Amino acid sequence: MNVITKTDFPGLKYRGKVRDTYQLDDKHLLMIATDRISVFDVVLSEDIPNKGIILAALSEFWFDKTSHIIPNHLVAMGNDDKALTVDYPLMKMLSENHKRRSMIIKEANRIDVECIIRGYITGSAWAEYSKTGTVNGEKIVAGLKQGDKFPEPLFTPTTKAEVGHDENMSKKEVQDLVGTELATQLEEVSRKIYDYAHTFCLERGIILADTKLEFGLLNNELILIDEILTPDSSRFWDRNLHVPGQPALDFDKQFVRDYVLSVKWDKEPPAPELPETIISKTLERYLKAYNILTGKELIFSKEGK
Repeated sequence: MNVITKTDFPGLKYRGKVRDTYQLDDKHLLMIATDRISVFDVVLSEDIPNKGIILAALSEFWFDKTSHIIPNHLVAMGNDDKALTVDYPLMKMLSENHKRRSMIIKEANRIDVECIIRGYITGSAWAEYSKTGTVNGEKIVAGLKQGDKFPEPLFTPTTKAEVGHDENMSKKEVQDLVGTELATQLEEVSRKIYDYAHTFCLERGIILADTKLEFGLLNNELILIDEILTPDSSRFWDRNLHVPGQPALDFDKQFVRDYVLSVKWDKEPPAPELPETIISKTLERYLKAYNILTGKELIFSKEGK
């Protein structure tokens, strides 16, 4: 299977943990989802083959599904008819493998807040709660088991760190950063997206435990950017097998997190190597999430096309 770890085209604007972004003109960017994978804000040395194709396709699906809630930055997928008609030199350099991982997007001013909505207690929220009875510094109802549903979804924003680990933010810190009105809008829209997607997923046998959303401003209007509701940015659990207090059957990146923690990694670079079995089972989980949520199947050739 073909793997794209890194792209190297003219006009690179930003290389994130997973995505490489290029300037197309003064209003548009090309965002390519690679097969890199990061856990605890550290990029691993191994890739998950074809992961970028899944992320791009699933983001396209969710951008369309949530466009009634908020506009987003997607103009065209790299391999659809709209992209084929644009006259950007970079587009002519892309292989079919690159195009399936690519989005032409509107350039927005990114808001440096990661908007996390948690519907169920797990991950870092569970780690904090089990020690202090709080989540993101706020007192939470007592007696929850890992994997329990919160009485109401929690908005737990973090910083958007260029390097190192993202840090929790209080609602007051978000207000101080972006202003009260925009902070309120970020929380309200994040909750609406989560509520809509949670219901959608449940109808297909999946629990959306939590998700991370990113936003930007375009012409002073809030829009959704980056990716949305992918196995990289969300926790998806099998609804039929979910039992609070027991490990969840997940279709997301948690499988990789669990592995690196099992080998006693301290969450600082360098990260441990991933065995081939972990890589292949991670890909299976990502594909299953796509297949169940969209009702479609992604087919990969040996070249990843």
